[in-house]
Amino acid sequence: MAAMACAAMAATGLCHAAANDPHSAAGLRQAADGMKESMARSGFKSPISLTSAETGSGGVQGDIYAEVAWPFEAVSRALAEPARWCEVMMPHINTKRCRVAGSAASPVLALSIVRKYDQPLDKAFELEFGWRVVARTADYFEVALGAAKGPLGTGNYRILFEASPQTNGGTFLHFSYSYDSNALARLATQVYLATFGASKTGFTVIGQQPDGRPEYIRGMRGLVERNAMRYFVAIDAWFEAASAPAAAQYDKRLQSWFAGIEKYPQQLHEIDRDSYLAVKRADRPAEFPGNSAPAAK
Repeated sequence: MAAMACAAMAATGLCHAAANDPHSAAGLRQAADGMKESMARSGFKSPISLTSAETGSGGVQGDIYAEVAWPFEAVSRALAEPARWCEVMMPHINTKRCRVAGSAASPVLALSIVRKYDQPLDKAFELEFGWRVVARTADYFEVALGAAKGPLGTGNYRILFEASPQTNGGTFLHFSYSYDSNALARLATQVYLATFGASKTGFTVIGQQPDGRPEYIRGMRGLVERNAMRYFVAIDAWFEAASAPAAAQYDKRLQSWFAGIEKYPQQLHEIDRDSYLAVKRADRPAEFPGNSAPAAK
C-alpha cells in the first residue's frame, strides 16, 4: 500500500517525504504540511486533496487527504470498532447489507453490494473485508481492510484509513481505496464506461474544454475517484450524525451522505433524494437502530 500511495502522490511532490516515514504521525504531518496550498485551491467545498493512479497490477487506487473538524480522540475511539465501519458503509447507494463476522481477534466485514441500487439483496455479491487496527496511539490512528476476491475478476481490495490530530483541535486524515483487475474485469469495466457510465467523470482536472469549463478525468481513474469520494463522504456522514439521538442516527447518516454527494452532481449524482431515502430506509439493518458510540464533542 505504501508504494501505491507514493505513486498516487507523485503529482503532488510529496512522495519522498511520505516514503521517509510511512504509516506514522510524522508521515501524515508531512503530508498535511505539503498539501496546504494545493488543498486551498483544489476546488472542493472543503480542504480536500484527491489523487488517483493506475497500478502495475492492472488496478487503480484513489487517495483522499482532508482536514476535518472532528477531534482526533473521537475519530480514534469511534473507528476502532468494526461495527462502526458497517454503520459507515451502509449509506453508500450500492450497499445492501453489512455485518461483522469472523472472530473477536480477526473480525471480518461482510459487505453485500449490488451493481444497481434498486436490485434486491439476493442479487448482491459479497466482499469479505478482513479488518484490523494497525496502530492506535495518542497522535496516530490507522485501520486497514482487505478483501482478496471481488466480482468479475477483481480482487485485492484495500481500504486504508489513517488520522492524526491538528493543533487547531481538528484531524488530518488519509483515506485510500484500491483494487486489482484481471483482463475480464477490465473489459467489463470498459464496456460499462463506454455505455451506462459514458457521462461519468472523476475529479482530477486534466485540461480545459472549448467553453472554458474544466475537463475531468474519465475511465478507470475517474471510476476509482468517484468510489473513494463516496466512502469519504460516508465517513463524514457518520460523524455528522453521531450527536443525534441513537434511534435517529441511521436516517441522519443517510441524509448527510446524500447532501454530501450532491455537492458534486457531475461526478456523483445518481437518483433524487426521496428515491435514495426510500431505498436506503428499506435497507436499514434491524440490528442497529442507531449507533451507540460516543458522539464527537
